[in-house]
Amino acid sequence: MTKLFTAIALSSLLFQSCAQVPTKEAKKEIKQPETKIAYKMSDFLADNKDLDKEVDRIFKEMDDTARIAQLIMPAVGRLGKTKSEIEQHIKDRVIGGVLMLNGTKEEFSSWIKEFEGNNKKLGNLPFLYSADAEPSLVNRKITGSTQVKKANEIASLEEVTSVAQTISNDLKAIGINYNFAPVVDMSANKTVGYRGFGAVEKNLIPWSNEFIKVTQENNIIATAKHFPGHGLVSGDTHHSLQSIDGEMKEVKNYPELIKNGVMSIMVAHIAVVNNPKFNTDGLPSTCSEKIVTKLLRDSLGFKGLIVTDAMNMGGVASVPQASYKAINAGCDILLMPLDAKRSHIELLAAYRRDKSFKVKADTSIKRVIRMKIAMGLITVK
Repeated sequence: MTKLFTAIALSSLLFQSCAQVPTKEAKKEIKQPETKIAYKMSDFLADNKDLDKEVDRIFKEMDDTARIAQLIMPAVGRLGKTKSEIEQHIKDRVIGGVLMLNGTKEEFSSWIKEFEGNNKKLGNLPFLYSADAEPSLVNRKITGSTQVKKANEIASLEEVTSVAQTISNDLKAIGINYNFAPVVDMSANKTVGYRGFGAVEKNLIPWSNEFIKVTQENNIIATAKHFPGHGLVSGDTHHSLQSIDGEMKEVKNYPELIKNGVMSIMVAHIAVVNNPKFNTDGLPSTCSEKIVTKLLRDSLGFKGLIVTDAMNMGGVASVPQASYKAINAGCDILLMPLDAKRSHIELLAAYRRDKSFKVKADTSIKRVIRMKIAMGLITVK
């Protein structure tokens, strides 16, 4: 009888023990969901340790090829690369964004969807998609975009707000998240004309600030251009290297824009001569550490993305190792290199052999990743 009671007791204990082991379905119910942290574009410029950690996490998961790709942005469309060439770059993992150069609203939208579909399949980071959607160019660059006044035809701050919102609506509908606008050059370049706001110089910066504010409220990066100033240069950097002789008078336009949070600045292919502190020694500003790092970063305190003007322009195309020199100078994104694959090879080789260059490149790569997270392009854990 005692043995019977013992057996029953052991069976009871065993049953209770088994009952306490959750089934696979029960485990699924117990598991807590991952917490998704939402960031805003404004977090990009702010001190945010959680965002810093997320950037580092993503950076560490990437190989060298994917890291260097973040620095390169070719163009697609008329005067750019073909769609098939961009698709090959995506497969080769050598680019981190695309400029939608000249085409229709419908084809740009379709291409972006295809490009991002390919990125997802291949495990690439999402792209930054840019456009020269400044009021003076947008209707020519993007056929089918809503008609707006050219910048120098706009007559009031209210019109600036309306134009900026109209352009932003079109860009969002297409999938473009990076606008190379506004132009803040002070006056009419004799060759390329005047593309800044208003006919009165005092309106240029306040109206540019308004355009930037509205653009970035729409989660689109705005870009002040062309640093250190293209308006007082007589020639056209599309064809040849131009120079600022002595004082860089247009640099004064940038501190207020930086203070108000512009997220990107484009550097022009302009040399600086007869300037004891910032002489570029015959190089375009895009390839000069004095201009990009010492002036724009250190002196003016800019923390956003620095993008080159198109690297296929006459003002830089003949410079040996121009891609390497631009990143080494402190630029974050190479726009329209002559050959994106060759630029990637050039940068990757320098990245692996030169510790000093690697530090500079890593800083730029993390800056691009940070922007993609802040814009909500990358899903965070």
